[in-house]
Amino acid sequence: MPRFKYRMENILNLQLKLEDQAKANFGAANARLLEEQEKLQQLVIKKAGYEQKVKEYAQGLIRIDEIHRYKDGVRAVDFAIEDQMKAIKRAQREVDFARLRLNEAMKDRKTQEILKEKAFEQFLAEMKAEETKVTDELISYKYGTAAQQSH
Repeated sequence: MPRFKYRMENILNLQLKLEDQAKANFGAANARLLEEQEKLQQLVIKKAGYEQKVKEYAQGLIRIDEIHRYKDGVRAVDFAIEDQMKAIKRAQREVDFARLRLNEAMKDRKTQEILKEKAFEQFLAEMKAEETKVTDELISYKYGTAAQQSH
């Protein structure tokens, strides 16, 4: 009995590799996004600390130089937060792009798998037709041999 050989098996294998690569890229982009979000969280905590120091100095013994120093720190952290928000947006775009690439790779793989299934079904139909043909020939031969022997 002949074995089923999908003629585009190499394309299916390539699609599987591309999908795996897209999954890895998506995971890396997601990790970068989480890292950028963590940096933002640390900056927000740092800003809150500076603001707390400003309040403490404003309520206690007035030390103008300390208050200015911490206010400058708050402004610097505000700029850093703004930059970090941009970094998060960039990382989010990378994640979105990686997700699109992954979806495309999955769709391409599924298409190849469906084509392989259809090719296999066609192979089975051809094998069944061949089997039916052989059975018919065998029956015809037996019937023809039996008819000749009875004459």
